[in-house]
Amino acid sequence: MNEPLAFRVRPQTLSDVIGHQNLVGEQGILRRSVERKMPFSMILFGPPGTGKTTIARAYCKDLGIHFAMLNAVTTDKREMEKTIGDCRLYQNAVIVMDEVHRLDKAKQDLLLPYVEAGDFYLIGCTTANPYVSLNRAIRSRTRLLEVKPLTEEEVVAGLKRAIASPKGLDGKLHIDDEALSFVARLSAGDLRFSLNVIEQCLLQYGEEEVDQKMVEAIERVPNYMVDKDEEEHYDSVSGLQKSIRGSDVDAAFYYLARLIASGDLDSIKRRLLVIAYEDVGLGNPAAVMRCQLALDAVDKIGLPEAMIPLGFTVAELALSPKSRASCEAVEKAVEMAKTMPFVVPNYLRYTPVNLRDEDKYPYDRPDLWEKIQYLPESYKNVRFYVPNDNSLSSIEKALNQNYARLKAIKRSRDLATLKAEKPLKKH
Repeated sequence: MNEPLAFRVRPQTLSDVIGHQNLVGEQGILRRSVERKMPFSMILFGPPGTGKTTIARAYCKDLGIHFAMLNAVTTDKREMEKTIGDCRLYQNAVIVMDEVHRLDKAKQDLLLPYVEAGDFYLIGCTTANPYVSLNRAIRSRTRLLEVKPLTEEEVVAGLKRAIASPKGLDGKLHIDDEALSFVARLSAGDLRFSLNVIEQCLLQYGEEEVDQKMVEAIERVPNYMVDKDEEEHYDSVSGLQKSIRGSDVDAAFYYLARLIASGDLDSIKRRLLVIAYEDVGLGNPAAVMRCQLALDAVDKIGLPEAMIPLGFTVAELALSPKSRASCEAVEKAVEMAKTMPFVVPNYLRYTPVNLRDEDKYPYDRPDLWEKIQYLPESYKNVRFYVPNDNSLSSIEKALNQNYARLKAIKRSRDLATLKAEKPLKKH
């Protein structure tokens, strides 16, 4: 059975690698490592199809040292022990571990002592964010190197090389530049994806001249890389929130569409609800409530029709006045509660002990509630809530006016004196 095109044409040396000049170029860290014959352990992280494993193999071949390829998903303990034993027979050796973030604790415990002792070098390859997916033990023993998606021009260059290569398509595919650019755009920087597309073109059309329309008949769905287990998915979620926060409704719809394409409705719903309260908040409280109603409708409808209420709430949230006043206030309060805890004043406790009746909380005197001091004396001037004075929301402006009125009131912890005041007459 023939290997896929991506494997047949993969670079054998760092000089053959397309793109990633910050790693493999003349001033790149991997190039310098090879020139000085000074290998080191590293984690190569980035989206699928960007060349992580290819770079690792080429690096080892340029160094001219023994290396072994393992996959954290399929490798068992016995295979790891054998590979470790083999590598320890060499003065310099490398274990390249694909999907390194999937190493369980037992495998990590087996691997790490040898890496720390310098018995071999570890090159981990992963699509996940290493700061989130890898434990500190691995991160502390390796250097983290990001492998970024290729540009459209770099993907096109890789495709042309594969088409011309005797190991690749050997010049048998005839495809115009417009079609190649279209394939590169679909790939979203994933060369492996684009190589699969042109290989399908050869199978489908043979010696015909392939144009963009013919490519579209094979593949029209962009390779957005929005698998909910991949880092790009979380980047899309982040893009959605930042676009809504910045009131860019068109960008918000774009990132929403990417997430809808992944089919992960749960992530979309959770994020939109957070956005509603965190970024819109008091700027448009009604929009926050309508967001909840829209998400309830999403549960009842399901995809594909669920995109309609999702679009409704994304549009309203993006175009609404924004206020993070309440969000920032609670964040500051939580931080203070963690670092500077204090005792609740006796007259505010649920069951106060040894307190005179005149000093107890006046449940029957609502006219006094705004005059009572609720923070302890040493913290009475602490302010968590900062009004959004530039708010465009009439509701928030009204709340700010009431806040200013309340702040003008001199509060007291002397409840007995407050109670001595005559109650306001009811009209």
